[in-house]
Amino acid sequence: MPFVINQRTNTRRMGNFIKKLGLLIVAVVLILQFIPVDRTNPEIDKTKDFLTNVNASPEISNIIKTSCYDCHSNHTVWPWYSFVAPVSWVVADHVEHGRKELNFSEWTDFEFKRKDHKLEECVEAIEEGWMPDGNYVKMHEEANLTSEQRELLIAFFKDARSNLE
Repeated sequence: MPFVINQRTNTRRMGNFIKKLGLLIVAVVLILQFIPVDRTNPEIDKTKDFLTNVNASPEISNIIKTSCYDCHSNHTVWPWYSFVAPVSWVVADHVEHGRKELNFSEWTDFEFKRKDHKLEECVEAIEEGWMPDGNYVKMHEEANLTSEQRELLIAFFKDARSNLE
């Protein structure tokens, strides 16, 4: 009989421990929501934008806006989960890094050499399949490129590169 009492006591203790641990986790997650994250979109000057300055068809423009602009421009649409820590930190960091690497909203600010290099990297990223980013595509199915769209973008970026001024 003492074994049964000990087992019940241990089960109750374990249940209390799990409840307290759950409450602690919820409290920590709630506190994390108060850590600020920069989700601003800098002011947009359309005259500097890549798509304003290249001869892109509506189809190409749509593909680039859908698959690239959230991370590589000042036109970021911040989804609901970008307001929930700790995911918000990852999303904000990803956008900051993407804009730093290539910000289509600031295209005319780039020197010729940088434009040429960035267009070369666009071709490489699409050919090798590491853009659009796999994690982004998981959350934004519309950004997933078909083989045909990949070929269109590759041809477009190569053409844009050969027409650089």
